[in-house]
Amino acid sequence: MFTGIVAAIGEIVRVTPFNRGQEDSGVHLSIHAKDFLRDSTKLGDSIAIQGACMTVVELGPDSFSVDVSRESLNCTAGLDAPGAVNLEHALRMGDSLDGHLVSGHVDGLGEVSRFEPVGESWDLRINVPAALAKYLAYKGSITVNGVSLTVNDVADHDAGCEIRINLIPHTVEVTTLKHLKAGDKVNLEIDMIARYVERMVGLQHIG
Repeated sequence: MFTGIVAAIGEIVRVTPFNRGQEDSGVHLSIHAKDFLRDSTKLGDSIAIQGACMTVVELGPDSFSVDVSRESLNCTAGLDAPGAVNLEHALRMGDSLDGHLVSGHVDGLGEVSRFEPVGESWDLRINVPAALAKYLAYKGSITVNGVSLTVNDVADHDAGCEIRINLIPHTVEVTTLKHLKAGDKVNLEIDMIARYVERMVGLQHIG
């Protein structure tokens, strides 16, 4: 379990396929993460990378490694090549819940349609596929590349919806969202409360 509050920006420095030359191969990621790892971090711990929960399989002084399956690569963006990534440790009992409850399970990919400065803030707009559009609402929560954000507007269209998010300068500065541009794919996780509400409403006719 996570909160969507990014603790550090790390960098994927090496991507090693499990089976070289095979398109269906997963990968081993080596991530440099200076000042991110805790003294208590150990093998088997969960760390969110760009919003995707991964298991630590190797540890170094300022680095760690994870194995990513082909299935996970097919469902996410930003885990298949070197580059900057948002990092968050798993939530511990007693930690402050500053964002919202995040599982680290990416529900789908969105596509950035606009990312531009507006005054002192940034206007981020993302096209969301139809399968996820029904879970999004004005002032609801969404996780984008592991960052907990608030939806400021939802505009429905035939292929799903476009959401608008206002980013304050601090959020842009301390996350990889600063690198976004129109056309980029982003990892999305819907609010888990919305998922449970759909299930309960859908079962009202039973019993």
